[in-house]
This record gives sequence, C-alpha cells and structure tokens, in this order.
Amino acid sequence: MKRSTFNILFYLNTSKKKKTGLCPVMGRITVDGCIAQFSLKADANPNNWDAKNGRVKGKSREHIELNRKIEQTEQSIRKIYAETVDTIGYVTAEQIKNELTGVVAKTETLLKLFTEHNAEYEKRIGIDRSSSSYNKYTNVYKHLSKFIKSKYGLDDYPLQHLDMSFINSYDFYLRVDAKFTLHTILGHIIVLKKMITRAMHQGTILRDPFSEYVPEKPVRRYPHLSCEELDRLINTPIEVKNICFVRDMFLFSCFTGLAYSDMCNLSENHLRKTVDGKVRIDIYRQKTGVESNVIILDFAERIIEKYRPKRKSDKIFNMPNISFIWYNIRKIEQLCSIKHLHFHMARHTFATQVCLTNGVPIETISKMMGHSSIQSTQIYAEITGQKIGKDMKKLAGRIKGKYAINHLPTDHKI
Repeated sequence: MKRSTFNILFYLNTSKKKKTGLCPVMGRITVDGCIAQFSLKADANPNNWDAKNGRVKGKSREHIELNRKIEQTEQSIRKIYAETVDTIGYVTAEQIKNELTGVVAKTETLLKLFTEHNAEYEKRIGIDRSSSSYNKYTNVYKHLSKFIKSKYGLDDYPLQHLDMSFINSYDFYLRVDAKFTLHTILGHIIVLKKMITRAMHQGTILRDPFSEYVPEKPVRRYPHLSCEELDRLINTPIEVKNICFVRDMFLFSCFTGLAYSDMCNLSENHLRKTVDGKVRIDIYRQKTGVESNVIILDFAERIIEKYRPKRKSDKIFNMPNISFIWYNIRKIEQLCSIKHLHFHMARHTFATQVCLTNGVPIETISKMMGHSSIQSTQIYAEITGQKIGKDMKKLAGRIKGKYAINHLPTDHKI
C-alpha cells in the first residue's frame, strides 16, 4: 500500500508574543497536504529559536528540557502514524493530533464499541428512544459476545480484523447454533452493520467489510384478522376481567389504527369535536412524530365510555405494560380460536379489514395511521379477496351492456 506524504514541524507562534518576550511553541502535522496544528504548552525566546531544525538553541537546563519535550513529542507522533497506517491502512493529520492530545480515544474492539453505543442509547430512553429498542441492542450484544467467545476464544474482537469471514461465520452461528428465523437474523446483522458504521465514523476502520455481504431477506408477512376472526373476537364471551380488558384494547386498536405506544399516550387533549359533531383523535405518533387523525367510530367510542369511570388520570385508558398485554393475548388466542395473535395485528386489521375492504381510499388510511409516505400504508393495507369481490361487483354493474360481441361471426370459436 502506498504510504501517505507525512511531515512534522515545530515552530514559534510569533503572533501571540507574550509580555515576557516569549512565544508559544507549536507543532504542525502534515499528511497528504492536510494540516493539523497543536500547542506544545511551552514557550521559547525567538532569539534562541532554530527555525530550520525546530529546536531551541542553548545549553541551559530550560533549553535542554524543552528540546527533550519536542523530541519525545515527535517520536510519539511518528509512532502513532506508523501504527495507524499498519493497522487500518490510512491516517489523517487530525487523527494523529486527536490521539496525541487525547481529544479522542479511539475504541479498537467491537464489543467495547458496542458497550459505548448501548450506554449512550440508554441515556436517551424516554427522550427519543424506547426501552424496548434498547433491549433489542442488549440482546444482540449478548449473542455477539457469545459468538466471539465460542468461535475465536476471545473476550472481544479487534475492529481492524473484521472481514467477510467474520460476518459469514456470525451469519452461520445465528442460523445453525442459535436457530434464529431469517427475520431475526436480519435484525442482528443490521445492528452489527450499525456498529461497523460507527467504527468507520470514528476512523478506526475505513473500508466496510459488509460491502460484499448480501443477506438473505425473509418474505415479510403482515397478518391481519379475517372478517370471521374479527367477529369471533368481538362476540366470544370472556368472563375474566383482565382478559376482557386486553381484548377491548385490541379491538380499540382495530377500529382506530392506534399502536400500543400511542394508546398509552392517548388523553383527553387528543380528542377533538368536528363540525358535524363527530369525535376525532389528533395525536402525534410516538414512533415517527407524524400526526395521526382518526374519526372515532361508534364501536371505539363505546369502548372509551366503558372505561371512562375507571380512569386514574386524564389518560383515556389505564394501559398496562406490554408483558401484561402479551400474557393475556395468549389467553385470547385460546378462547377465540385465533392463531398467532399479537397486538400490532390490530393496526393491520384496521388498515385492511376495517378500512380498505370497506372502500376507504388508501390516501385517507395513510393520514389516519400517521404515515409519512403512502408506501408505508401499502405495507399494511393488503388487498383481500372480499375487497376484490366488492370491487369487481361494482365494475360488473358499471360496464353491463357496454361491450357487445354480436359483431363476431357465428362460427367464431372463443
């Protein structure tokens, strides 16, 4: 690999001459024409300065100590330069200066970098990050750590050694040893790629080892309740109070499209009266910050009124934690004979079964669901056989008698 052009110069900053007549000693690092300057935190008399050699002239104790400091600094700079070029193949003047002055202490290993990321992420929980997302990162860290230990016998792995072999081995571990699904594997790989991007931004590695990696992407399915399942969910008698409450929250989501986090935030401040007397929800989604506008249907309004006397604050519902929701959803599956039920399925059901199947335009659905683009809505709003049947029935009525075939010969075979 071709080495960078590299030079070190020590000089006096005569523009900042002090009252004592001394000037600050400065250092200048040049790599490929780019310059980074720093202070040596020492002063010298311009009359005693050897500009050609970048040293102070004289045999006094002060002069000898200053020259020794300059020489030690130069040796440190050359060492940083050589080690950086040897490990990552590329170096900048700013990188050398930062490492020399301690402004940036580069993280050299993968798990240490991951730990730093997670510590920063944790501080942002409740501000612009969620605890569930944080748990995802800690889980990926756990499996990555286990993989490095089992594959390489190490407690950590050097960032400079990351290559396609490492990534392919990790992919194999997730598939064979951990037995994860394609969807879960993709999630782990995406997080690893994010850590590598972080390492590239800090200058530890400069070439992306993922450049040739093509992950196998799963076919994503976005299930929703069928018309029969929705009816069964509504009409199945449920005696247990907690299960009934979770069923009602799920149904409220089915008829408003609100996600679990937005239902937790929903309060009286989000309800508006329209000019025709309807009640509308205006809420900014926690996930995206995009406003969602939904007219409350009669079914959803009855759920609000059912739990109004039980409120403990201005929040519409006393929403429990997600673990409580999941536990009771498993019970609902059994009682209502619905397989693979999860809370976010309600949002898909709103888009597909409640809205699209009943003729609501996808642009309107997008606004109600708080999507920033119509493409996001198209993921949720799956075309159903029922919708196709309704649309084709309308089409048949519109074109009935419009197209005649009496001009065809009698012996024409179709």
